Amino acid sequence: MSIEGLLDALDPHSAYLDKSAFSLLEEQSSGEFEGLGVYLSQEKGVIRVISPIDGSPAYKAGILSGDLIIKINNITVQSMSSSEAIKAMKGPKGSVLTLTILRDKLDVPIEINIERNIFQINSVRSKSLRPGFSYIRIAQFQKNTAKQFKEALKSLYKTDQLPKGLVLDLRNNPGGLLTASIEVVDTILDEGLIVYTEGRTPRSNKNFYASPGDSLNGIPMIVLINEGSASAAEIVAGALQDHRRALILGTNSFGKGSVQTIFPLGDDRGIKLTTARYFTPNKTSIQASGINPDIRIEPAEIKIRESISYTKEENLLGHLSKPLDNKDGEAIKTVVKDNQLNDALNILQGLYLLNNKLEPEIIP
Repeated sequence: MSIEGLLDALDPHSAYLDKSAFSLLEEQSSGEFEGLGVYLSQEKGVIRVISPIDGSPAYKAGILSGDLIIKINNITVQSMSSSEAIKAMKGPKGSVLTLTILRDKLDVPIEINIERNIFQINSVRSKSLRPGFSYIRIAQFQKNTAKQFKEALKSLYKTDQLPKGLVLDLRNNPGGLLTASIEVVDTILDEGLIVYTEGRTPRSNKNFYASPGDSLNGIPMIVLINEGSASAAEIVAGALQDHRRALILGTNSFGKGSVQTIFPLGDDRGIKLTTARYFTPNKTSIQASGINPDIRIEPAEIKIRESISYTKEENLLGHLSKPLDNKDGEAIKTVVKDNQLNDALNILQGLYLLNNKLEPEIIP
């Protein structure tokens, strides 16, 4: 058996890295990609999509987390090694690849054509949802993710508006650099264990702790996860859940709880070998089981019901007039198409009101 076949037989994540695969690892770390833009895992004669990368050709073509690739350009993947499959999917900008996919809840395979391209992704993006309530999306964990995360926090909260809550979106985040995920958690946690690893050798046994200081000053947090949240994303969700620093909302995560070490062989080749498992602060391994959300909410479509005309006090003949000093408030009407994000935002508002014992705001 060749070294390539031997490594592929060990587990879904150990592999021989030829020049193409070795180059792909560098792309994932830097954030500049060429090709499809999708994270994959090989299992039982098929290739499973962990998640497409935000804004990538695969994302735009409609590839979803959990899709099973059974053919690449009409060639079955059952006979391919992981490196052969990666090589078959790479190609020059502008070329088109056809993937045959099995998708949950569909009775027959579907074909999706994807045009390869060069694209740059931002690891972190942010926005304000409502006054004081912010949203930060981490697409994957790269070299500069922690720095970008801290900059996003400063940008969102440098106004006079009092910070009230944060939604951290890790859905379809396939992971990335372990160190980057630890730095992000360290930005939020004030103390305590973030994650620890156990392997076959003492070198693989490591503990990672948070340093003093919470950049969010304890404001309520909700972390969104789904089946495409893997590896480093699960480290973040698991640490914040175990320390009760954030509520985890969504669906079960992917369940990749192993650590891979890269051993360079020279000439832009190497070996990727599984060397340890990682555990959350409460000594929980998420390998093959994933992070269970505190609040399980399946993705769904939101449909705003047409308004119904009701008779109110002010419509009654001879009603008492309003006090002269009364001022009508206007509800903040934000229609969020993402039901999981919408629920997270409403929960955050409830937590803020409860913790601060304020008069209720108008919540749409």
